[in-house]
Amino acid sequence: MQLIPTRNILLNQGTSEQKRQEIREYFLKTYTVYEKLFELMKDDESYYLTADPLRHPLVFYFGHTATFFINKLVLAKLIDKRINPTFESIFAIGVDEMSWDDLNQSHYKWPRIAEIQAYRDAVKVKILELIDTLPLSMPISWESPFWAIMMGIEHERIHLETSSVLIRQLPLERVKPSDFWKVCPLDTPIVHNELLHVNGTTLRLEKKRDDALYGWDNEYGLHVKEVKEFKASKYLVSNAEFLSFIEDAGYENERFWNEEGWKWKTYKNATMPLFWSKDNDGYFLRLMAEEIPMPWSWPVEINYLEAKAFCNWKSAKTGRSIRLPSEEEWYVLRDLHVKIEEPFWDKAPANINLEYFASSVPVDTFAFGDFYDVIGNVWQWSETPMNGFDGFAVHPLYDDFSVPTFDDRHNIIKGGSWISTGNEIIRASRYAFRRHFYQHAGFRYIESNESVETHSVFYETDFALAKMCDAHFGEIENNYYETMAQFCIALGGEKTKALEIGCGVGRGTFALARHFEMVHGIEFTARVVRLATNFKESGKLKYTLKEEGELALFIEKNLSDFGIVPKIQKVEFWQADPHNMKPYFDGYDLILANDMLDTLYDPALFLEKIKERLNPQGFLVIASSYDWDEAKTPRAKWLGGVKKNGEKYSTFDALSEHLSPFFDLHVMPVEMRLSTHESARKEVVKSLHVSVWKKK
Repeated sequence: MQLIPTRNILLNQGTSEQKRQEIREYFLKTYTVYEKLFELMKDDESYYLTADPLRHPLVFYFGHTATFFINKLVLAKLIDKRINPTFESIFAIGVDEMSWDDLNQSHYKWPRIAEIQAYRDAVKVKILELIDTLPLSMPISWESPFWAIMMGIEHERIHLETSSVLIRQLPLERVKPSDFWKVCPLDTPIVHNELLHVNGTTLRLEKKRDDALYGWDNEYGLHVKEVKEFKASKYLVSNAEFLSFIEDAGYENERFWNEEGWKWKTYKNATMPLFWSKDNDGYFLRLMAEEIPMPWSWPVEINYLEAKAFCNWKSAKTGRSIRLPSEEEWYVLRDLHVKIEEPFWDKAPANINLEYFASSVPVDTFAFGDFYDVIGNVWQWSETPMNGFDGFAVHPLYDDFSVPTFDDRHNIIKGGSWISTGNEIIRASRYAFRRHFYQHAGFRYIESNESVETHSVFYETDFALAKMCDAHFGEIENNYYETMAQFCIALGGEKTKALEIGCGVGRGTFALARHFEMVHGIEFTARVVRLATNFKESGKLKYTLKEEGELALFIEKNLSDFGIVPKIQKVEFWQADPHNMKPYFDGYDLILANDMLDTLYDPALFLEKIKERLNPQGFLVIASSYDWDEAKTPRAKWLGGVKKNGEKYSTFDALSEHLSPFFDLHVMPVEMRLSTHESARKEVVKSLHVSVWKKK
C-alpha cells in the first residue's frame, strides 16, 4: 500500500513560487487519493446505488468535488466560462440532510462514469493551469485568488472521508478490496476503561484572519470559557465496552434514550451499531470493502444518539454523572496532551491522516500521557451543538458551509479519524453532523456535574439578513412582496406552477401560493434559504433589528399572522445559481425575477437560460432598480446603464433587445417602491422598474 500523507500548507510563509509549487502538489495528491477511493467500487453500476437514503448515490460525490471547484471559481470571478454547465448544476448541492436538498432520484439523469471521469480530468487541467498562472502574493488570505483553490482542495478532503462512509454502507458484493486501503490486522486483548482526572482551566479559542493555516468560517472569532475540572475515560469506548450496553438491553430500554434518540431507534429498528452484524458465528464488523470478525479492542463507531444513550446507561449503572464531553472539555484534554501541532509532525502521533491504516486500530495503541486516542482513530462526539464564535462571519464564496448547521440539530465532532486529512486534523477544525448520521465516529465519556449548553435561542443577528426579514414580515399591510405577488396573480393565465427567483425569506412566495398549485422560491445563498425554510417548518421567524446605537429590538413573527398555512400552500425553498439551475426547475406558468437582475454575474446568460423554463404563454416578470455594481456584475456584463454607439442605452432597452424575439411586452412597465428599515428612525427606499413579458 502506498498512501499519500501530506502536511497542511503554511499560507503565511515562504516565497510565492515556493507556495505555488506546494499548492500544486497538495492539489494533485488530494485529487489522486480521492479517485483512489472510488477504485473500491466493483463496477460502474455500484455508483448508482443509494447507500444511505438520506444521501445521494456515490455517482453524485464522484462528480461533486470537481464541480465545487468550478462553481467557486465562477463565483470568485476567476473564470468566466464553465466546463460543463449541466454537470455543474446536477452535482452542485446535496450533501447534508437539509430541507432544501433534492434527494429525489427521479429528478436526476446521472451521467455515465466515463463521462464524469473525463469531466474530472478537464477540471484537473483547469485547476493546474490556474495554480500556475493566477497572481500569488504572500501571505494568502481570505481575499486571495488562491483561497478559492485551497477551499476546493479542503472540500475534496472532507468528501474523501464522507464518501468512504457511504462506500462502507454499500452492499458488500458491490465493492472490492484494494491493497491501497490496508486494514489493521490487530485485535489486542481488551483493556479496562477508567476515569482519569483532568484539571479545569480558562480556555481561549481564537483564530484570526492572518492565521497560518487554511480555515473554514466557523473556526474564526473568539470564544473564552471557564472549564471546571472533570474526569475523562482513559480510552475511547471500545466495541467490547459498548457490547455491555447492548447485552444489558440498552437498545430496548427507552429510559436510556432521549426523545429524539428513541424516535430514531424505533424508526430504524436499531439493535446494534450500523456497521455491526451478527450470525451464529458471532459478531462481525463492516469496513469499507470487507467484513471481519468483530475486533473487540477497536473503538465503537456509532451516532450521537447511541453515544448519548450509552452515557445515560452508564450513569444509571454507576450512580455517577456520566455524559459526553463538551467541545471546550475536549479542547482542554487535547491541549494538555498534544504537544506538537500539525503540520510540524515528523510522523503522525495518532491513527490519523492515512499514515497507518485504512481502518481503526485498538484503543490502547496511541498513548498521549495517561490517555489514549486524544486525537485520531475515530472522531469523538461532543454534547455541543454547532454555532459560531464571537465575530463569526461567513466567507462569501461558501456561505452554506457552516450556517445550515446552526440549528440545534448538528453536534460537533472532534479529533479526526484514520482517514481525516488536511484541515480536519488541525487544532482549530470544527465539524458537525446531524445527530443520527454516521461518520467514522465514536466517543469517550466524562464524569462531571457541570451542565452543557445544548440549546440556543436563534435570533437572526446578521444585519443584512435581519433587514431582509423585516422587509418581508415587519408589517402585515402595505408590503412590497405581498403587493408584487398580487400584481403577478392579476396577470391571469394558468396557475399551476410558479417560480420566484430572489425569494428572500418567502413573503411573496407564500402569497403566490394562495393561487398557484406549487411555488418554488430560489435564492443564491444558503443563509437566506435557511431562514425561509426554518420559517416554513417552525412557523416562527426571529430576528434582531437595529434600534439606535448598540440597542436592538428582538422581534418574533408567526406565519399565522400573515394568513400563511404551509400545509395548504405548497411552497418549496431552494438554493440555486439562477444562471445554471437543475432540470427540476422547469415548466412554469409564471417566473418572477424579484430584485435580483442587477446582482447577477452574467444577466444576459440568465435571460437566455430562463426562457427555456417557462411554458408557452407564460409570464416573465422582472423587477429591478437597475443599480449596477462592478462588485457584483463585471462592467462588461452590465445589461444596460451604459453608452452604446454614443447614445444612452438603458437596461430596459437591453431587456427589450434580449427578450423581444421570444416574448411580447404584456403591459406597460410600472414602478413599485421597496423600503428597508436601517434603524428605528431610518429607512431606505428604492424604486423597482417592473416589466412583464409573455412568452410567444
